[in-house]
Formats: sequence, C-alpha cells, structure tokens
Amino acid sequence: MTPRGWAVLTLAGLVVALVVVAVLLVPWSRPPAPRADQLAALRDLPADEVAHGRALRAALRPGRYTGLVVGLLAALALGLTPLGGRLIELAGRPFGGHWVAQAVLGGLVVVLVADLLTLPFAAWRHSVLTRYGLSTNGWGGWTLDLLKSYAVSAVLGATVLLGFYAVTRLAPRWWWALGAAGAASLVVLLSFVLPVLVEPVFNRFTPMEPGPLRTELVNMAARDGVPVRDVLVADASRRTRAVNAYVSGLGPTRRVVVYDTLLREATPAEVTSVVAHELGHAKDRDVTVGTLTGALGAAALVVALYLVGSWGPLLRLARVDSIAEPRAFGLLIALVTVAGLVATPVQALVSRRVEARADAHALALTGDPATFEAMQRRLAGINLADPDPPRWEYLWSASHPSTVERMAAARAYARETGG
Repeated sequence: MTPRGWAVLTLAGLVVALVVVAVLLVPWSRPPAPRADQLAALRDLPADEVAHGRALRAALRPGRYTGLVVGLLAALALGLTPLGGRLIELAGRPFGGHWVAQAVLGGLVVVLVADLLTLPFAAWRHSVLTRYGLSTNGWGGWTLDLLKSYAVSAVLGATVLLGFYAVTRLAPRWWWALGAAGAASLVVLLSFVLPVLVEPVFNRFTPMEPGPLRTELVNMAARDGVPVRDVLVADASRRTRAVNAYVSGLGPTRRVVVYDTLLREATPAEVTSVVAHELGHAKDRDVTVGTLTGALGAAALVVALYLVGSWGPLLRLARVDSIAEPRAFGLLIALVTVAGLVATPVQALVSRRVEARADAHALALTGDPATFEAMQRRLAGINLADPDPPRWEYLWSASHPSTVERMAAARAYARETGG
C-alpha cells in the first residue's frame, strides 16, 4: 500500500476513535432547563443590568466578526496565492535561503503578518471593554500582555516549525505519520506544561489564605473524592473586573484557580458553589478527556493536511511543489484556519454540554440551588453578560450555557429535590 493509502486508512481510524470518544465520554444529555423557567429568570434579572450587558455585547459584535473575516481573508491570501511563499523566501534570503531560516523565520513572519492585520480589532475590543468598565488594564499593561503572548507563541512556534520541517526532510513520504504522532504528543505535553510554565507569565498565583473558606473548599474536594493539588488565587484584578474560576492541569499539575475578583465580589457560599463546579470538571476528568480529544483531533488534522495539501490545484495557487516544503506554510495556515472555523460550533456544543454537567455536579455537591442561582446572577451582572444571547451566536460560539439556562437548571433541580 502507498503512503497515501496508509494515510487515508489512518485518518479513517482517527476519525472513528474521535467519534467513539465523543459518544462515550461527552455528556450529550443535559440537566433540564425548561424555557419557561429561563424566561422567568430573565424577568427576575435587573432590567438595567440586562440592558447594559446586551449593549456591551452589541458594541463588541462588529469588531469581533469583522476581525474574524479579516483573519480568514488574510489566511487565504497568504495560503492560496504566492504571497505567503514570497514572504518566506524573503525571510530566508539573508541566510542563503537555508531551509531552517525559511521554516522558522519565514513561518513566524507569516504568522506575525496575519496577527498584525487583526491587531486593530483586538485593540478596539480592549477600548470597548475599558469604556464599559470591565477592563482595568491600561494600554501599557495591555501592550505588555500582548508582547508576552507574542514571545510565548514565538518560542513554541519556532520549536514546532523546526521539528515539523525537520521531519518532512527526514521522512518525505511518511512525514504525516511522524507529524501526527508529534502533534498528539504536543497536546498532551502542553496540558501538563501550560499551567506551571505559561500561565504564570500572565498572572501571579498564590495559595488561598488559610481560613474558613479554604478549609471548606479543601474539605469539599476531599468529600468529593477529587485529588486537587492546590486551590490558588490569580491576581486577575490587575486587568479585569470579571469574576471567574477554572481547573487546569493533569495529575500532579491539576489545580483549581480562583480569580481574586471572585473572592472580592462574591460571598463565601457563592465561591464554594463556583469551586464545586470546577471540582465537577476534575471529578469527570474533563481536562483529561479534552486532552485526549485534542490529541486525536491534532493527529487527524495533520493527516488531513497531508491528503488535502497534495491536491494539485491548491499547490498551483500557492505556487509550491509540495505542502511539506517551508514555502507552503501559508497554505497550511489557510487550511488550518478554515478547519478551525468549521469546527467552532462543534467545539462550542461539546463545551456547553461539559459545562452543564459541571453545573449539575455543583448543585448535587452543595445541595444549594438558591446560592447557585444567586452566583449566576452575580456572574452575569459583574461580567456584563447577555443573559439570553441571540440564538445564532449562542449556537456558533457559546462555550457555556447562558445565564438564564443555568438559573433555570437550578430551579428545576430545586423542584426535583424539594430544595
């Protein structure tokens, strides 16, 4: 069998594995959240807060979607025309056109050009968030965070680019197999590394101070049977008023992180409710499942790029002989960008189901639907959320159930349990 035949067979196997993982491990059923309860919850929310949240989302929407379109057009221009290849050649020319210079410097230049074209929309978003009082980060802090992001991306990107194109040179017929294995391994590695090496670049994390709240959280985790390394507090207030918490890491790096804004704005019972939600993610191994699906998806993407990228018309548009050469990196970016847009609503759907299950876990663990609902009200008010967003936008990109859905789920739980 030819390498292309093996690639088709491998891709089919990876897709089947993804489907099996999704069917078995994604919680497709969700707790009841009747629409009548959602509408009642919406009426109970302060009208001025609802209007303010919707005004912010309306103000952000034009820049968000215009930036999305500009990013797509930039990727297509760099990948489906000779432009990307020419930029890569120019970046490698001072080094005699060596493949390492083209692969690393050229690849980073292509990514930087695409990022710079969408940078005005990121700046515009920051200005809107500042105007509405949600961002506390000045332009100096925003610029510093941006530069940090570029630096981290450059280090990671250079490593990946060098490794990928080294593999394509060492195994020109079978690079897709080694690349798929490498992409999957990288996803797993980053799940361990990001919490301990990258997150501290952007935030300072300190253990939650000893006291009744920390004791309650630690006891709740033990009661839940969830091995959590620590409960940390992030200094999020230096850049935002938003309140949040999350769980990250695997095994020895797993930890629950609470924004300092949450501790400042919420009652201890509400903080407990939020952390109970995060314990639900740990209990159901959501990070592990996400890492597994991400690894399978990354491997499948590499194989698919090999198969699609060998299509003659695409190569002729980019004026390259093979998608495995450094000059074709723009074409890779274009294909990955399109794949990302296609996958967005699917990823959002899976995320909403996972978050709804974590909500159900929090309700069962605390047995306190009233506090859970109060916390959702507070989250919506402080974060300036649209509690019941437009359906099309919700289906396209919402990673969490809406505020009214979560409040309705709490009310349905209270009726079911008599709580």
